[in-house]
Amino acid sequence: MKVLLLKDPKDRGSGPDPYIQELGLYGFEAALIPVLSFDFVSLQTFFEKLSHPDRYEGLIFTSPRAVEAAKLCLGENSKNEAWRNSLKEKWNTKSAYVVGKATASLVEEIGLAPQGEKCGNAEKLAGYICASISLESLTVYQTTQHPSLQESLKNYFSQQGIPASITFFSPSGVRFCLQHIQKFSGDLINQIKFAAIGPTTAEAMEAEGIPVSCTAENPTPQDLAAGIKKALLRL
Repeated sequence: MKVLLLKDPKDRGSGPDPYIQELGLYGFEAALIPVLSFDFVSLQTFFEKLSHPDRYEGLIFTSPRAVEAAKLCLGENSKNEAWRNSLKEKWNTKSAYVVGKATASLVEEIGLAPQGEKCGNAEKLAGYICASISLESLTVYQTTQHPSLQESLKNYFSQQGIPASITFFSPSGVRFCLQHIQKFSGDLINQIKFAAIGPTTAEAMEAEGIPVSCTAENPTPQDLAAGIKKALLRL
């Protein structure tokens, strides 16, 4: 059975995507189509905040892209030197919270010790932190539609046909992809079992009238593959 994943490859240039691998263990033929593009913003402001760990009790990284923004902040030699010589050590005396294992692994790459990775979504992470604290948010990237999305979906449906299952990985993915999927699948869209990587994405799907056949218990390849298998067994 063919399964379509609406996401970027997890680790570019570092071997097969773990979702592709896990679904392959169940006998599924999975394919990826990148949905989103990201424009990084406010990086100088971000570095200024990272330069003053004394003003904060910790960091919360809400996605892998947020960590990528931190890496970009530290890309210049002078800033990277400041991070390595003093800032990293100071931040390591505080908490660095993350949503999901993918974000946690990237946080480790910049030298911090992540907490809360098993929570899986923002709501559970908030319960994990479980404290009355003052939050200061900073938007460090903006999400746009991937420039090749429509053409990639068109090519997939024309060459591979109707997949048994399609998984959305974000509310933005639902917003950008749905009209194209409806167009290219036509009346056969009712044959597709739609899956969500988490509850927030599932809510976005339901709001658009998409029947959610399964929601991954946690945003991991193992939980998603198990959920899709159960959903397709009900065919």
